[in-house]
Amino acid sequence: MSFDYLVTALVVILLPGTGVLYTLALGLSQGWRASAFAAFGCTLGILPHLAAAIAGLAALLHASAIAFQALTYLGAAYLLYMAWSVWRDGSALQLSGQRQRLRPARIILKGVLLNVLNPKLSLFFLAFLPQFIPPATARPIAAMNELALWFMALTFLVFLGYGVCASAVRTQVARRPSVLLWLRRGFALAFASLGLKLAFSRL
Repeated sequence: MSFDYLVTALVVILLPGTGVLYTLALGLSQGWRASAFAAFGCTLGILPHLAAAIAGLAALLHASAIAFQALTYLGAAYLLYMAWSVWRDGSALQLSGQRQRLRPARIILKGVLLNVLNPKLSLFFLAFLPQFIPPATARPIAAMNELALWFMALTFLVFLGYGVCASAVRTQVARRPSVLLWLRRGFALAFASLGLKLAFSRL
């Protein structure tokens, strides 16, 4: 395990994306426990992409434009659905005492789907992981598995940190309904922009 890998992985994970937005939204609306479930779901969602990259399936996906585009559009549609849901449903970011609590299983499932339906992750890991495997490594697959586990651990910890920070400012946000409204709209627009970006992505 190289220090360069840990730093690079940390920088990649810290970049705002769908998982970060989802975890922040749950931290603001439901508290740190819900954000922990969201972080767990998003972490589980990258597991199929890591497995695909390690097994070489990502290369096959990259070679098949039809398969890639189908998964791309499915992921984009789900992001747009998330955007529409957050924009339409005020309870998604409702901080009052009467807010509806989401079940942990539902939170985790949404987090998993957000990352599973992003085909770019498979291609990213296919290009990313081999860069940190020395050519003379006797067991490259085992080495890639170790790197993958570290990436998942870092993902969970970083996302959990985002969620805890978001939950820490819930009280201040709750006192300002206009801030809450714009936060909800901001999350919706962010999900929509990421969905459109994914829909128009090219190989």
